[in-house]
Amino acid sequence: MSASANIGDLAALADVASGARPVQVICLGLSALDQVWRVDRPFAGGSEKIKAVEYGTLGGGMAANASVAVAKLGASVAFWGRAGNDAAGHEMKSAFTAEGVDVENFRLFPDGRSSVSGIIVDSSGERQIVNFRGLYPEAANWLPLEAVARASSVLADPRWVEGAATLFREARARGIPTVLDGDMAEPEVFERLLPLTDHAIFSEPALAAFAGSAEDESLAALARFGCRVIAVTRGEGGVSWYENGQLHRQAAYAVDVVDTTGAGDVFHGAYALAIGAGLDVRAAMAFSAATAAMKCRHAGGRSGIPDINECLVFMRTKP
Repeated sequence: MSASANIGDLAALADVASGARPVQVICLGLSALDQVWRVDRPFAGGSEKIKAVEYGTLGGGMAANASVAVAKLGASVAFWGRAGNDAAGHEMKSAFTAEGVDVENFRLFPDGRSSVSGIIVDSSGERQIVNFRGLYPEAANWLPLEAVARASSVLADPRWVEGAATLFREARARGIPTVLDGDMAEPEVFERLLPLTDHAIFSEPALAAFAGSAEDESLAALARFGCRVIAVTRGEGGVSWYENGQLHRQAAYAVDVVDTTGAGDVFHGAYALAIGAGLDVRAAMAFSAATAAMKCRHAGGRSGIPDINECLVFMRTKP
């Protein structure tokens, strides 16, 4: 089992923050508009009415949140995705721009419908999500694949399969690391994308659904797809990963949790940045775990994401 990385292992990140080591990440997949209700307690079941203590709308989506994390951490990032040419689509595009994300290839389709989520967050920071995934063309032939040559790493979630496969094939051909956000998806989605993936990082529910179990042993079983790294994030249980025939673990960083919304997405964005900067997997996992933990101290899926220097300071103060 490997231990957490030390600060010396993370030195390349300081160069990213200073601009001495340029990193460019492409994130492809889901962008959703999140409507968030904060409540004192979760639903008990059945028909019930609960008073919300707060409400707001926020940009969300796995790859979308990951792209914002990369931007806030201090690297260059482009989001490639789809939405409708509707109010939600324009709100999401404006939010990306405000965070410094390149949206040249975030296409708003005239006949499309944007993805919208309803999220209920209780006083412990846990959440329930209902998502409408949106309606738009599946074809990915409009993506500017020549831009992949300038990327340090690429990340995709499983919500736009054709786009992810197209991006990952191009990145593989150019020797650029591919990172898959392994959220819930049909088995055939993973069977198509995993052979094109270098670093596959699953959520516990997604790993259990695809591999039949979320136990660490399932990670080794998925090595048949040829990924360099197969991992699973476990929230406060940290992250486990299988690499070079061995199992490794990274403990979670202890923080006072306010809201876990988007924590996994932030983890993936930080990981793609770290791999793009040339960190080894152990250091990338430690950095990503710290970034996700810091986000959990704040309400909202994108609030509280630190910059690289803040994260490094945080890691120096934690065991």
